Amino acid sequence: MAEVFKMTACAVIILFQEGGIRPWLHHLNQNIVKQPLDCLKISVPAIIYMLQNNLLYVALSNLEAATFQVTYQLKILTTALFSVSMLRKKLSVMQWVSLVCLFVGVGLVQLQPSTKSASEKVTTEQNSFLGLVSVIIASLMSGFAGIYFEKLLKNTPQSLYLRNVQLGFVGVVFGLLTMYFNDGREIAEKGFFYGYDFVVWVVIFLQSFGGILVAVVVKYADNILKGFATSAAIVVACIASIYLFDFHLTLQFTMGTSLVILAVYMYSKFVPVLVTKKPVLTA
Repeated sequence: MAEVFKMTACAVIILFQEGGIRPWLHHLNQNIVKQPLDCLKISVPAIIYMLQNNLLYVALSNLEAATFQVTYQLKILTTALFSVSMLRKKLSVMQWVSLVCLFVGVGLVQLQPSTKSASEKVTTEQNSFLGLVSVIIASLMSGFAGIYFEKLLKNTPQSLYLRNVQLGFVGVVFGLLTMYFNDGREIAEKGFFYGYDFVVWVVIFLQSFGGILVAVVVKYADNILKGFATSAAIVVACIASIYLFDFHLTLQFTMGTSLVILAVYMYSKFVPVLVTKKPVLTA
């Protein structure tokens, strides 16, 4: 459902950009229907994002919300490594230092002793190791898919919104196939929307439009503002976990989280400046 909402939102944006139904249909026909090989290229990150989302649900089921939010910042590390290897980007010295801080911070958070007492009731048994492995694999997928998508955007004329329509369409197709083979019988008995309560719809809405908002922030603001937003999200997740899930802050968790927030800020702040050589004027 998240991919359906994202695809629909981007299709509506393209409709307003094209200024009418007929040019909109012509635009989609020229860039999607008549370019199957291009859609095949976009299927790579689409499938990866679908697998990544499923891994994130596994991780959230096995980790506390605050721990998950901090650990998932490893995607910054994987994205940086893939950008260096695939896009030949150069990182500043301070950015490399921030990646070390990020790794140490996540390590501190993951190695902290459990804060749950035996008397606390847990509705779902959690496996911290499974959660950690899921976050690491999801971070690797996020880094590769993000850089692959960036490379595709920079080397092709299609817009970001059109690419999101393609991503959403491929994601919906593969998602429906996976759902049919795994839960087809249960869906036939109980219906497609069985279990969809208000909380589920809120999560779908946030998942759908969160990625579009990030793209808008990067386009119309800068990476520093995005870094501040990420840091604020970590803080909000920690505060919410204290009140909603009886999460107990420890000194080790606080130190690790502070290092992660510092790393996010440093990585966004110390971006290397491209120096262009001025032409030498000769008399």
